[in-house]
Amino acid sequence: MKQGVIEFRQGLVAAPSGGRGGRFAFSADNLQAKIIGKEGLESIAWSPIQSSESGEFSGRGLGLLRFTVELSAPQTFLLAASGHSMAYVNGEPRIGDVYSDNRIAVPVRLKAGKNELLFPVGRGRFAGKLVPVTSEISINTAELTQPDLVLGESAPVWGSVVVVNASEKTQRGLKILANGRVTPIPPLPPLSVRKAAFQLVPPRGLMGEELPVTLQVGSATASISLRVRKPTLTHRRTFISNVDGSVQYYAVNPAQKPAPDNALILSLHGASVQAQGQAEAYGSKESATLAAATNRRPYGFDWEDWGRLDALEVFADAQKRYPHDPTQRYLTGHSMGGHGTWSIGSLFPGQFAVIGPSAGWISFNSYGGANRVASTNPVTAAFSRAANQYDTLLFKENLKQTAIYVVHGDADDNVPVSEARTMRKELEAIGHPKLLWHEEPGAGHWWDNDPKTPGAACVDWPPMVRLFNACRRDEHPETAALVTVNPAVSATNAWATLEQQTAALEVSSFNLRREGSKLTGTTKNAARLSVGLAGIREIVVDGQTLKHDGGPLTLENSGTDWKTTRKALPTLAKSNLRSGPFKQAFTQRFVLVYGTAGSPEENAWSYAKARFDAEQFLYRGNASPDLLPDTEFDPKRERDRSVILYGNADTNRLWKQLLGTCPIKVHRDGIVFGNKSKALRQPDLACLFVYPRPDSAVGLIGAIGGTGLPGLRLTERVAYFTSGTPYPDWCVFGSKMLTEGMGGVLEAGFFANDWSLTGA
Repeated sequence: MKQGVIEFRQGLVAAPSGGRGGRFAFSADNLQAKIIGKEGLESIAWSPIQSSESGEFSGRGLGLLRFTVELSAPQTFLLAASGHSMAYVNGEPRIGDVYSDNRIAVPVRLKAGKNELLFPVGRGRFAGKLVPVTSEISINTAELTQPDLVLGESAPVWGSVVVVNASEKTQRGLKILANGRVTPIPPLPPLSVRKAAFQLVPPRGLMGEELPVTLQVGSATASISLRVRKPTLTHRRTFISNVDGSVQYYAVNPAQKPAPDNALILSLHGASVQAQGQAEAYGSKESATLAAATNRRPYGFDWEDWGRLDALEVFADAQKRYPHDPTQRYLTGHSMGGHGTWSIGSLFPGQFAVIGPSAGWISFNSYGGANRVASTNPVTAAFSRAANQYDTLLFKENLKQTAIYVVHGDADDNVPVSEARTMRKELEAIGHPKLLWHEEPGAGHWWDNDPKTPGAACVDWPPMVRLFNACRRDEHPETAALVTVNPAVSATNAWATLEQQTAALEVSSFNLRREGSKLTGTTKNAARLSVGLAGIREIVVDGQTLKHDGGPLTLENSGTDWKTTRKALPTLAKSNLRSGPFKQAFTQRFVLVYGTAGSPEENAWSYAKARFDAEQFLYRGNASPDLLPDTEFDPKRERDRSVILYGNADTNRLWKQLLGTCPIKVHRDGIVFGNKSKALRQPDLACLFVYPRPDSAVGLIGAIGGTGLPGLRLTERVAYFTSGTPYPDWCVFGSKMLTEGMGGVLEAGFFANDWSLTGA
């Protein structure tokens, strides 16, 4: 007989073991060590626990919850829970709901007999249930990305919705219909969810405030409504992201009088805020359009990592859609978005005429839970270098090229005003030429000192808007200057581009000036630099004088001297087009490829881990990556996509094909470095690394794997989808990582510009 809804009411609880949280690449977690280690669940000190009448478990003592479900026959359920960071269902990792959004339920197959469900709880509250599945394919409209329909526009629009495959087979050839418009759905793996894109054509004669839309996948149907908006009202736009091919949205507060001389403002929201709410916090402007990006989610990535990419993709899309003067581009944001304003503004000098951070924090070092420690240990030092990309103060010199207006309430109890004052002190110390400032007396985190005026003053501050109106970008500067730590993130200022560093993720810079046909300047940690100026005849760089013929100019540093060159970089070399560190692999429409060449246990792990990563990125980043077995991904057909491989050379059929030239060799019996002068041979090793895809000029390979199953399982809860967690190009860690954190990392570092292992 089929079981009905099963609510979690009684179970066992273990106290928190510490270690999770913060911006750490690896954290000690004694409970996780016992879950996947030899000691097992029975070595944990359990206590009985019962929910409240409403079905909620709460309290600071919630570290790990354990429930047992007995069934007389196998059955598939939707796991609907909230408050947990993740779940283990009979040992398989599944996505959690740490923010208690109640948007995504995942299909799980329970066996006849005893089933174990574990829920690590991060915020002191948990509720959950198992809901019997009634159909193999269903549509979950609680997780919906939807555009608005703008009157007068006839172009197709994109939306997306979660489609659930509750069967134990891959569903192929599915299509999603939106009022009859057909969009193919990529293969849906067993017991999985995916945010499926759909396209809709606005009907002729569109009227009213909403358009009813019927979605259909097979026999499953769902009804939604899309808002219909006038062009002058705030509205939502959608686009296809190049990160993973997913549908993302942003909100627009449009200029009331669209014209080529309009301004364009990029606005970044705070934690828990929707982009639509951010756009509506501003009064409409006659001659300025405001685009509010999403950070991919209300919490998202703190405008770092994929949050930064979202902001850049949104601004690029808005630049194409809305008429404006390119010299009138501005950046602002509040709280977490204030941090994003500092960060993005400092990484991309010259892109914005003014930046306006409101209630913004500086960096993870000052506010977000990071803890960088200087170390001579090469492993620790590698992770510290990887963290450079999140250190806003390293890039403060870049901010001298942009006017700044800082707004903060002096009684802010969320982001202390000391964050703003520190930035003011730092910028004044380097002689910032145009830094304006306002502290609102007695104001907290969100405030509005003039409710009768449209817009909340803490974001739509009139003096800041006046500064926007007064400042323009210089599109033809005589100087080009940039501080960066990764050319793959930030490489160009004005007419100069840093193509290669000498030492990866260390601070690099150039400061160049054109004087007629002469180019002068200085550099730091620069291996290759291109200059987009014609007519240069003489170059004085770092005290060295070179002659040039006035044609295209590229400078290359041999380590001691500069020279001009006409040779292109080797396709596989590190460059501003493709580089590490590890998290860079999760871009370029990446695809997750799990191994099928191992033992049944290894193959099961590989699929479960790849599916878990897809779920994590969906939850944290509104993502929709492809998930395929190694037998179905065709590198020739998908030439420039990045590929994430799970397993090792013995368990994943694509490993040797795509990583055959990589100096890190991973097999069941160990990990070998370089020319075999160094090898680690034990069954509990795990590794993460990035490497160039050999058949592409832009694609990367991200490797997530290890030796035996004990090593592979170490990767299950590594926090690479958490913003600000620093990983170098490569690292190897053992089971001690679970009890010692960074002390369990055995090797780590960066590849050279030719992707060789220096010193390995």
